[in-house]
Amino acid sequence: MVSQLLQRKAIAELVPEGEASGLKRVIGVGDLIMLAIGAVIGAGIFSSIGTAAAGEVLPSGEIVRYGAGPALVVSFVLLGAVCGLAALCYAELASMIPQAGSAYAYSYATLGELVAWIIGWDLILEYAVGNIAVAIAWSGYFNSLLTGFGIDLPPYLTHGYRTALLSSEPAVHALLQTAPRIAGVPLLLNIPAFAIVMSITWLLYIGVKESVRANNIMVVVKLIVLAIFVGVGAMHVDTANFVPFAPNGWRGIHQGAAIVFFAYIGFDAISTAAEETKNPQRNMPIGILAGLAICTVIYVIVGLVATGLVPYQQLKAADPLAQALQLAGLTTAGWFVSLGAVVSLTAVLLVFQYGQPRIFFAMARDGLLPAWASRVHPKYRTPHVTTVATGVAVAVGSLVLDENEIYDLTNIGTLSAFAIVCIGVLVLRRTDPDRVRPFRVRGLPVVSLAGAAACVYVMLGLPAHAWERFAIWLIVGLLIYFGYGYRHSRLRLRP
Repeated sequence: MVSQLLQRKAIAELVPEGEASGLKRVIGVGDLIMLAIGAVIGAGIFSSIGTAAAGEVLPSGEIVRYGAGPALVVSFVLLGAVCGLAALCYAELASMIPQAGSAYAYSYATLGELVAWIIGWDLILEYAVGNIAVAIAWSGYFNSLLTGFGIDLPPYLTHGYRTALLSSEPAVHALLQTAPRIAGVPLLLNIPAFAIVMSITWLLYIGVKESVRANNIMVVVKLIVLAIFVGVGAMHVDTANFVPFAPNGWRGIHQGAAIVFFAYIGFDAISTAAEETKNPQRNMPIGILAGLAICTVIYVIVGLVATGLVPYQQLKAADPLAQALQLAGLTTAGWFVSLGAVVSLTAVLLVFQYGQPRIFFAMARDGLLPAWASRVHPKYRTPHVTTVATGVAVAVGSLVLDENEIYDLTNIGTLSAFAIVCIGVLVLRRTDPDRVRPFRVRGLPVVSLAGAAACVYVMLGLPAHAWERFAIWLIVGLLIYFGYGYRHSRLRLRP
């Protein structure tokens, strides 16, 4: 049975599947880089950067994690190196296996079906579950913008039930008693988060090229906004705020990196566009590596300016960049940053909602999920069934859940997927050394092993509850696999 669970899918089969999928090849290398920037620069830099710098302390005084302080820039460099190692491995596999399934397809060809399922299940944490947190963050910035125009939505329609339940802010927690009730249950629904997810789902339903154009526009806007933040903020940096540079030593840098890793998830999202990319063997590696390099440079610069504007403790807010500008007396610039955050998070939602349906599409094509999940719309040539299913699931989740309890689970699932991809490259070099590799990672096995070890090291910086929830998630995934996927696998059922 073990040999069946580890049965691999031949690359010779994966490549023709990508060519005959029915998806349109309309994405160029520039679009891929813009997709990477759209996916990576988002909730992390606009939201979780504050917790990474200041740390997290419960109302009881218990320290959940130590902050990096101004040494947050070191956390960014550390993560850039970790993701760079993983990106090299992604680039080699993406050039060999230009399929929509991303890490799922790669692990199917290298480590076998069971590992592929685990990867596919982990990627749900990155894309679908992670997008719930992004949608909730988007709602917060959107409501701030409305308030600037004198429009105030009822609080019970802008906060989910879990947010009110877990909040340490008295006004938010009090919504459990003051909100309208239905059958005795508080009516607490994050309507803006629900609305933006459903709007993005409709855009992805009607076509990929339309979605790519929208993403490119939003990426340009977010880069302009970050340039404004850096340009205005740099003129008001107080070097005294850089002292002490690393208030909690390496422990703070490590744990800060573990939370701000949310700023990096998504660079692999462009690998899910392989079946809709022109000349994927050449363009996929360029898109992955160039996008990651650009984002790392932007993060380091923004991190330096943010921690130089105000003491790092004051960055602990839902909108840390806007908060830093406002505390420095730059109110107008802070409003522009809030506007940019809304646009930026919309781009992230778009790219993640783009990626998840294509992973379901690939898994259904292999029989591990029901066949309806692999249907392609006859007119729009998009995986419309999984696009709608993913959109509804994320929208409903964003109605009631809390973003802070999602970040850690998303990070640990994504890091585990990255680690397995790094190992997969090494395994494939041993099992299929003669296959043509349009892009070839130099320095194996050092790069592969170092990438996997680095991902595990960052995972160790996450709190214990993240590991507990991750274990439960894996158990549920394995139950689904053995209950359905194992019995319907096309690889196993073939003569």
